[in-house]
Amino acid sequence: MNARDLRDKRAGLKVEAQTLLDVASKEARDLTVEERAKFDELSAKIDGLAEDVRRAEKMAEYSAEPKNPIAAEIGMTKREVEQYSIVRAIRAAASAKDDPRAWEKAGLEREASDAVAKRFGREPRSFFIPHDVMVGSPERRDMTVGTPTAGGYLVQTTYPLSMIELLRNKMILAQAGITMLTGLVGDVAVPKHTAAGTGYWVAENGAPSESAQTIGQVTLTPHTFGAYSDISHKLLIQSSLDVEGFVRDDLARVIALGIDYAGLHGDDSADVNQPDGVASTSGIGSVVGGTNGAAPDWADVVNLEKEVAIDNAEVDKMAYITNAAVRGKLKQTMRTATYGEIPIWGDNNILNGHPALVSNQVSSTLTKGSSNVASAIFYGNWAELVMGMWGQGVDILVDPYSLSTQRAVRVVAFQDVDFAVRHAQSFAAMLDALTA
Repeated sequence: MNARDLRDKRAGLKVEAQTLLDVASKEARDLTVEERAKFDELSAKIDGLAEDVRRAEKMAEYSAEPKNPIAAEIGMTKREVEQYSIVRAIRAAASAKDDPRAWEKAGLEREASDAVAKRFGREPRSFFIPHDVMVGSPERRDMTVGTPTAGGYLVQTTYPLSMIELLRNKMILAQAGITMLTGLVGDVAVPKHTAAGTGYWVAENGAPSESAQTIGQVTLTPHTFGAYSDISHKLLIQSSLDVEGFVRDDLARVIALGIDYAGLHGDDSADVNQPDGVASTSGIGSVVGGTNGAAPDWADVVNLEKEVAIDNAEVDKMAYITNAAVRGKLKQTMRTATYGEIPIWGDNNILNGHPALVSNQVSSTLTKGSSNVASAIFYGNWAELVMGMWGQGVDILVDPYSLSTQRAVRVVAFQDVDFAVRHAQSFAAMLDALTA
């Protein structure tokens, strides 16, 4: 048997052993002599299979070309990641309440979830998906067979091309080079230098006065982001197009885009469940267009840079981040309004000599005075933005009941994250740029 089959067999034995305990517990009694003997027999087989799995995994690694284990917190190999099926785990979780043996056919997925739970120190809502598997704004996306645009186009039809993907905003923060801390447990404090020591001119044989540096900290506390998709029963069991990759990518992207947006525009004063993003961080530099906003000009762009530079926070790798509407506006706006032909936004996405990143993750619906269509322009040292992620994987809840009359399964994904800015002076923003 290969490792996959051995894991499935081991999972089945674990379910059988747990069933013995559950029956006795339900009847408020101890195990009988026969049940105890059966339980001990199953335990011995489970332990033996664990060794068989380990040996099979080793042999698979030796024969794999190339040998390429993934550096994962729970130790999954490339082969295991390729064999992992989110859809198989969803099926098992959806029927587990009524069928205690449901996980027998999803042994790898069950053991991966158990490994994450052990590392994280808490049980999943239904199961954990390790970050290794999830390669990559709450959003609702119903997928059904009957409705072509909601899943029907996936079922039992041969296509010469891959599925046409939904157009989404481009994730921007990782591209900007933020600092990421993963696998966190409990609240985390990130140290920051808040004040320097003081130097003195002294006379011969004199001694300087004592001074001390001041060290502070910014804290990271988990905030939970969730998104869900509704998957029809028919789609889950019939689809021959790559539903596995579709479900995986959809969940990963929805979560990633929601977290990405929060890093820019999250505001816990508007919603206590959100982390604060750059725009809501107290102390960042501010460039104001006007009472009701204003079209951005060359002075605004330069002043964003100045706000960071005057606080000694400018480093070699600085970058602007804004949206497509602002880019279009600045490409049509000259540095000098009365003469010249040099647009503010240069070729190769260069703005004022610095890289300028563009994504519609940057809001174009901000409110300023009577305007509610203002856009944001950010400038800063993006390595100073720290994103913390808790746990070793994405927490999945499979709900087979909410849509039971429609024979659909609701899959809800959760990820715990937070953002912190080490030094607010490293960023500046214009939050009232008008583009029309």
